[in-house]
Amino acid sequence: MKVRIAYLEEPPFYWTGEDHSATGADIELAEVVLRAIGVTSIEHQLTSFEELLPGVQEGRWDMNVPIFVTAERAERVAFSVPVWALGDGFLLRQGNPKALTSYGAVAARTDARLGIVAGTVQLDSAKSAGVSNGQIVAFKGQTEAIDALLAGKIDAYASTAVGSRVLASANQELEVVAHETSKDGRAPVGAFSFSKGNPELLQAVNEQLRKYLGSADHRARMAKFGLTQTELDSVSAT
Repeated sequence: MKVRIAYLEEPPFYWTGEDHSATGADIELAEVVLRAIGVTSIEHQLTSFEELLPGVQEGRWDMNVPIFVTAERAERVAFSVPVWALGDGFLLRQGNPKALTSYGAVAARTDARLGIVAGTVQLDSAKSAGVSNGQIVAFKGQTEAIDALLAGKIDAYASTAVGSRVLASANQELEVVAHETSKDGRAPVGAFSFSKGNPELLQAVNEQLRKYLGSADHRARMAKFGLTQTELDSVSAT
């Protein structure tokens, strides 16, 4: 049994390692789960964020690495049970010269430029907080956004707080600001996604995820990549 899974260049969740193979927290989670349901061959397909949903819908691959679950996306693909819950954060140049600590802080400064990967939930969050279209610079992927940040073309890059922490720890020129949690204390959840025409794979993955999420092995594997109890506990009982 062979499964093709698409991924992006977004450490610590998924990226291409020095040996040119896919690696990361969610790549490892997929490996454990797929092997447990009898998959003998796993093929990784690097793609862009904008191609993730069309690619799995059209059958170019069988599943996607976890992304945030939204009602709009759920109309196009079938999501697994959630595998993490992540709050947003900004990646900034060291010193945070414009004091950007939230989407609202960006909206309050007309000279602030916010980098976002096109099509991500961070775009909706920014606009909901009043960030104008003229302040938003959209990128195809994380690498381009970080290059623009380092070059001074944008003032902040909006992503997940945990992802930003990992990136900042690898570059002394950068720092991270985690956003405050919502009033209800809940962070948006992420999940694997599948074609709606492939319910058998979705069901098998879900059954295994329910057994595995929250286990000692799961927590240890995720901790290697910087994911803590905060990101895992709210979904491990799903």
